[in-house]
Amino acid sequence: MKSPVERQPLPWTYAARVTRVFDGDTLWVKPLAGGRYRKLRLDGVDAPEICQSGGPAARAALAALVLDQVVTVRVRAFDDYGRALAQVSAGGDDMAAALVRSGHAWSARWRRSLGPYAAEELQARAERKGVFVVDSAETPREFRRRHGPCPMP
Repeated sequence: MKSPVERQPLPWTYAARVTRVFDGDTLWVKPLAGGRYRKLRLDGVDAPEICQSGGPAARAALAALVLDQVVTVRVRAFDDYGRALAQVSAGGDDMAAALVRSGHAWSARWRRSLGPYAAEELQARAERKGVFVVDSAETPREFRRRHGPCPMP
């Protein structure tokens, strides 16, 4: 059975304060209108796992952008873990795009698509930023396939 939050018509937009950054693409927010804290996953990106090379830097980059800030959350869907897949923006800037541009995340690929942030990833690769400082950077998907999930702290 879906929670009341998951029954909202989508897309669904609200303002919230970021209270915790778990890793480079997962964060917790508290809606300004009240209600429970919500766990979000940035839609359209895949950041390094926290135990993967580049993971702590990705978390720090996202925290520097949004922690304790008021953001606009636009929920598109929910993933298999109940997290909202959302576009998060602060000051009109898309945080997922900022992470990819700075080399702290990959544009999420799906089948033959290079994902919604392919241009930002191409720019970060050309400028050798973040994880793209080396050509052979392992994607989070490949890292999870080879090593499984990171151990809980």
